[in-house]
Amino acid sequence: MAFTGRAALLAALGALPVGIWEPSWTGILAVNAPLALACACDAALAAPVRRLGLTRSGDTSVRLGDTADVTLTVTNPSGRPLRAHLRDAWPPSSWESGTEVASSRHHLSMPAGERRRVTTRLRPTRRGDRQADRVTIRSYGPLGLFARQGNHTVPWSVRVLPPFTSRKHLPSKLARLRELDGRTSVLTRGEGTEFDSLREYVPGDDTRSIDWRATARRTTVAVRTWRPERDRHILLVLDTGRTSAGRVGDAPRLDASMDAALLLAALASRAGDRVDLLAYDRRVRALVQGRAAGDVLPSLVNAMAGLEPELVETDARGLAAIALRTAPRRSLIVLLTSLDAAPVEEGLLPVLSGLTQRHTILVASVADPYIARMSKARGDAEAVYEAAAAAQAQTERQRTAERLRRRGVTVVDAIPDDLAPALADAYLALKAAGRL
Repeated sequence: MAFTGRAALLAALGALPVGIWEPSWTGILAVNAPLALACACDAALAAPVRRLGLTRSGDTSVRLGDTADVTLTVTNPSGRPLRAHLRDAWPPSSWESGTEVASSRHHLSMPAGERRRVTTRLRPTRRGDRQADRVTIRSYGPLGLFARQGNHTVPWSVRVLPPFTSRKHLPSKLARLRELDGRTSVLTRGEGTEFDSLREYVPGDDTRSIDWRATARRTTVAVRTWRPERDRHILLVLDTGRTSAGRVGDAPRLDASMDAALLLAALASRAGDRVDLLAYDRRVRALVQGRAAGDVLPSLVNAMAGLEPELVETDARGLAAIALRTAPRRSLIVLLTSLDAAPVEEGLLPVLSGLTQRHTILVASVADPYIARMSKARGDAEAVYEAAAAAQAQTERQRTAERLRRRGVTVVDAIPDDLAPALADAYLALKAAGRL
C-alpha cells in the first residue's frame, strides 16, 4: 500500500498555510485530517491486487527481427472496480532500445467480476529463450489518492529463432536443382549418377557418355543423360568454439554460419538428401538426426536458437570422432569453421585424413569484408600500412585454403552476405559432378 503523488501534493498544500499562520502540529493535523479520511476511504475502495487472476497466451516462438505478441488476461474477482497500471516485465533484449516502456506498460479499467486482455508486443534483439519476469500491478482508488501494489509471477517463454535471411536465395537454387534433376530441358552427366534417358549427341558432349549399343540401333550417335543420385547423407557441422565468436559486422561469425547451414539444409532436403546437424566445440552443443524431409528445417532452426559461441578452443580430435560416429557411411560433411591458420594447422589438418578417407569434406568459412576494404586503402602512410596488413592476412588465408584443397577438401570462403549462396552452389557443383 502507498500514497500516490496526488495525496502527497494535497498534504503539502494543506500544511503550507497552517505552517505560516499557525506553526504547530495540531494545526497541521487539523487541516490534513479530511485528507487522511479521504485516503482511508480511497484505500478501502481500491481493488485488491493479490486476488487478481492472471493467465498468458500468444506466441511461443519468433524469428529474430520479427515481433511476437503475448497476451495477458486479467480477471477481477473482487466486488470493487479495478483502476490500475500494469507493467509486464521481460528481459531487456526482448525489445529494441527505447521501446520497452511503450510496449510493456498498460492501463486497466474494469468493473468487478470482469476480465480484460492486454497485449505486450516483443521484438527481441538476440536469439535464444526469453522468459517472462514478474507482472507488477498498481491498483488505484476512485480519487487516485491511494494505491495498492503487488507482483504476480505468470510464466511464459518465447523462443527467438535464427532469422534465416538467406531463404531469399532458395528459389534460384531450387531452379538450378531442377535443372540437375532433369525436370527441365538441361540434363547433366557425371560419374556416380543415376541413368535418366538417351538423347542425340551434340558437339561438346563427353564421349564417355556415348551409348554404343543404342547408337548401333540408330542412325545418329546417342548419349546417356543422368540425374543426380538421391538419398545422400549430409552432415552439417557447426564449430561453436572461440573463433566463431569473432564479430563480422554486427553479428558473430556463428550467425552467418548458421544462416548458410539453413539454406543448404533446405536445398538438400528438397533434393531428397538426408540432413543432420552437429554443433560442437569441446562437447556436443546440438545434435539433430534422422528427421523427415518436411521436419528438417524446423528442427534445425529450433536447435540453433539457443546456440552461442563458447570462448574455448575447439577440440578437433573430438569433433572428428563425433562426426565419424554420426556419419558411419559415406557422407558429405560440411564443416563451418574458421580459416585462420593456427586453428586449421594445429587442429583440423592432423585429423583431416581420417575424415577424407571415408567422406567428402567441404569447409565453409566466413570472411571479413573489412579486410578486403583495408587492402584497397591508400592516401597516407597509415592507410598503406593497413593495406599491407590486410594483404598479408588475405595471403595467409588463401595459403590455408590451398593446403586444405591439396588434401581433397572443397573450400568456400566468402563474406557473410555471400556465404550461404556460395555454399549452396558448391553443394550443387558436387552433386552435378557425382561426388556425393
